[in-house]
Amino acid sequence: MSSCRPRRLRGMSASTATSMNNIGVAMFSVSDVDASIAFYTEKLGFELRADLRFGENGEHRWVEVAPRGSTARLALNPPMDGQPGGGAIGVEATDVLGEHARLTAIGGIDLDPVPGTTPGAPLLFMMRDPDGNNLAIVEPDPEV
Repeated sequence: MSSCRPRRLRGMSASTATSMNNIGVAMFSVSDVDASIAFYTEKLGFELRADLRFGENGEHRWVEVAPRGSTARLALNPPMDGQPGGGAIGVEATDVLGEHARLTAIGGIDLDPVPGTTPGAPLLFMMRDPDGNNLAIVEPDPEV
């Protein structure tokens, strides 16, 4: 029976151990927050988890989306240095082939033509959001 507990990496000592234990939010820089909300919720089926105004006059916006049931969220932020895109996240799917077929049928999504495997890697395919942020759709190893 395998353990879900990560193995300690060689060279890691008690002094380098951390209390950080979860990736809660990944952030993508996007050129149009509303268009990105539409892409992630309407095309990919994610939930809109937060859409809040903040700042002295509400001039800033914090938006989070996530797959249903996910504890991790994806924040969609305006570009910090004038350039959107360039980030990457991995999203796990229990049926990568089915998910690829579903997204292909929806259309209008920049995704690899077919899922594939590379020696030592799980079944996966890459896709890009409208700003060029990369999403790896990965089938997790049931043994891990």
